[in-house]
Amino acid sequence: MFDVKQCLNDSEKRMKSSVKHLEETLSRIRAGKANVEILDEVRVESYGTMMPLNQVSAITTPDARTIAIKPWDKHMIKAIEKAIINSNVGIMPDNNGEVLRLTIPPLTEERRKELAKQCNKEGETARVGVRNVRREALEKLKKSIKDGVSEDNEKDAEADLQKLHDKYIKEIDALLKEKDKEIMTV
Repeated sequence: MFDVKQCLNDSEKRMKSSVKHLEETLSRIRAGKANVEILDEVRVESYGTMMPLNQVSAITTPDARTIAIKPWDKHMIKAIEKAIINSNVGIMPDNNGEVLRLTIPPLTEERRKELAKQCNKEGETARVGVRNVRREALEKLKKSIKDGVSEDNEKDAEADLQKLHDKYIKEIDALLKEKDKEIMTV
């Protein structure tokens, strides 16, 4: 027998994961302030293996426009510098022999608009993910009538599914609005 509650719970989990993914993606988009999360994707070769930057160094933000990277092994400083240069961070590190500093430049108006477009594109991807989950769940619910689920239960489940959809679309919109405000604030 088809379990309507399980279908709705699975759909909600998948919608939540779309929103969570968007949150993580937006946190990596540089908005003119020092944010250590922009370095999350940077991998450094350390003793023959590729490791995340935060596993080979201490990363701090001494002020609003600077990220300081202090390697635990001083011999790693060149490898870390090379990894940052080769990454998509887009900032040249300053190397004083012990600490690498990334100075976050103020964003130009043109760059702010580009970042806002990028955020909106990511947001639309998340919306499509939520809509796809809803569509798949609706198909399952329609087929569930053949498995013995009453039409009333199926219609109630469709209404609940729509409420879930609306809730997560609102969350996505709120995240995008917040990030847009952060980007456009000079």
